[in-house]
Amino acid sequence: MSTVPPTSSEKQIRQSEMPPAGSLIMSGMRTTAQLHIGNYHGALKQWLELQKDYKGFYGAMNWHAMTSRYKEPHDVMNFVREIVAEWLAWGLDPDQNIIFVQSEVPEHVELCMFFLMMTPMSWLERVPTWKDAEEDAKASDTHNLGRFMYPVLQAADIAIYRGTHVPIGQDQIPHLELSREIIRRFNFLYGGNLPEPKPIFSQTPTLVGSDGRKMSKSYSNAFALTQEPDEITKTLRAMPTDPARVKRTDPGEPTKCPVYSFHKLYSNAEDLTWVEAGCRSAGIGCGDCKKKLGDNINSEMMGPREAKRKLLVDGDKLDMIIADGCARARKEAKIQIDQVRSWTGFKPNHDW
Repeated sequence: MSTVPPTSSEKQIRQSEMPPAGSLIMSGMRTTAQLHIGNYHGALKQWLELQKDYKGFYGAMNWHAMTSRYKEPHDVMNFVREIVAEWLAWGLDPDQNIIFVQSEVPEHVELCMFFLMMTPMSWLERVPTWKDAEEDAKASDTHNLGRFMYPVLQAADIAIYRGTHVPIGQDQIPHLELSREIIRRFNFLYGGNLPEPKPIFSQTPTLVGSDGRKMSKSYSNAFALTQEPDEITKTLRAMPTDPARVKRTDPGEPTKCPVYSFHKLYSNAEDLTWVEAGCRSAGIGCGDCKKKLGDNINSEMMGPREAKRKLLVDGDKLDMIIADGCARARKEAKIQIDQVRSWTGFKPNHDW
């Protein structure tokens, strides 16, 4: 059987535009840990905007989480409820969207099997997130087949719902392009008409963690998305500031201070002016600056923090929302997998 070489390039998907009416958005988060503010500003905030105009499929991706946390499956499943509660608390609408758990929709895995059989290994070997992190994966005992085939399952996650658009950051372009190549090859081989997903780029801010490095769950330096007030104060107190401000009377430069980057996310124009002028003149100390930021972060987190607490306490309501979303997702996925079976000749034969 002949094959079709990939014809598109990453350059073709570097420019995104808002989807037309009727587009389907597909996205998700791995259930490896509690969400941090980078997850909000890099993804969830955009989901909340997109839901105003588009139907979305948003998944708690626990199979993807198992690629790195296969030794702690119970933790992976516990984070499912935690993360979905977080989404709902911040305003993701379960009526406007379909919120599901990846492992509860077996059609993801079935479509992934079709994709695996026709995806050249060379396509996966060139994925930057595999090549660049291979040594770290070996050191952490996560150099496994699941991690290698991660992009193929990702393509199936999108295609099973006929997702037309995927919110991504610029660093995720290679993954999306690979999904497009896999879907394109499937369509060529079997006469399918799965959409090739297009990007919606998120304006992900560069966030530093409490230790001054890039914010990451793996560094344990992330700010939880709904921290308690005392935890916010503790986290901010440990954050490094402009190294030029050795003494309280030393002037500083806000743009060189990690704390200031958070002020730009959580503080209004008046507070930003106060921080900039006070830092440069040494009119305020770093403690004053951090206290103002802590007050602003706590003010924004207060409502969602209480909403999330109620959802987790009233577990029945949360479980009903998750169960309903999974049922709706399975209904949509079954329609597509039946079509895939028809294209490939894998239709069930009940006479056997």
